[in-house]
Amino acid sequence: MHELSIIASLFEILQEKAQEQKATKIILVKLKVGKLSGVVPEFLQTAFDLYKKDTIAADSTIEIEAVPLKIRCRKCRAEVLQDDFVFICPACGSTELETLEGTELFLEKIDLEI
Repeated sequence: MHELSIIASLFEILQEKAQEQKATKIILVKLKVGKLSGVVPEFLQTAFDLYKKDTIAADSTIEIEAVPLKIRCRKCRAEVLQDDFVFICPACGSTELETLEGTELFLEKIDLEI
């Protein structure tokens, strides 16, 4: 479960930002997680809940926004949201695709109490 190591790294960032702002509490953490990121949002939630105990984020919540897979066909230029991992353009049948969204994993927002 690499989600635990992701959350451990996230907490390093959270603690650093809280110290910079002289925050007393972390209220909210918002992440964006792409469908192709290789991360399971439910496991992130569980890891966060375990990791936050006895920290400045003990009472915080995590919001995880799932980012769908969006592709563009290099042949016909169609842009499509994919629900599955079939990498074939539904418009022309080409396999010459580029990923526009859906691989991201990043911290979007931290709400702090100062």
